[in-house]
Amino acid sequence: MTDSPSAVLFDMDGTLIDSEHLWLAAEIEVMAHLGSDWKTADQQHCLGGPLERVAAYMVQRSGTDQTPADVSRLLLNTIEGHMRREPLQWRPGAIHFLTAAIDRDIPRALVTASWAVLVDALAERMYDEIGTEPFTVVVAGDHVTNSKPHPEPYLRAAGLIGVQATECLAIEDSPTGVRSAAAAGCVVVAVPHIAQIPPDITGVHVIESLEHTDLQALWDAARTADLP
Repeated sequence: MTDSPSAVLFDMDGTLIDSEHLWLAAEIEVMAHLGSDWKTADQQHCLGGPLERVAAYMVQRSGTDQTPADVSRLLLNTIEGHMRREPLQWRPGAIHFLTAAIDRDIPRALVTASWAVLVDALAERMYDEIGTEPFTVVVAGDHVTNSKPHPEPYLRAAGLIGVQATECLAIEDSPTGVRSAAAAGCVVVAVPHIAQIPPDITGVHVIESLEHTDLQALWDAARTADLP
């Protein structure tokens, strides 16, 4: 394992950007359209996506005769509208941690279960706030065959950058995302937002916030998280 990360791989929703309230609003709106309701417990169950899993859950939960593909399109259009209208909200410390990686010229990937159209809805505004291209590569949910919690998204991101996943620091907030990054072999830091990280997920360094964190110190702590 390298002394410093060869790349930093970021989740988007709930990790870099506080968008979970937008997802909740969109999910409530879609479920109302389907003639049902949506509770916080439902959001927690679906946290981390991917879109197909959320849509299938909505179909089962509502009893609608619409197909998961129909519900996926409706949810995608609804959340895109919310993301384009609402102000961009960074998670605490996220923009400073991201710019620290940029300043050190460490390759950066955005690895998200959200589809590319939603990444596009936020990417230009993130660029405007940072003043430079924030990510070296982007792997969205519709860029892979198997989305999170499968390791494919993180393996693909590392491969596009040209490094091994074991050399990468992954920053995640949800159990689904943490499982994906850990299964890929990344050094994983979890910053729980809505759902806590289950105790059966081991070898993960859990912190409360990215505020007042140092990239190198976090790498050092995370890569020994599975050691006694």
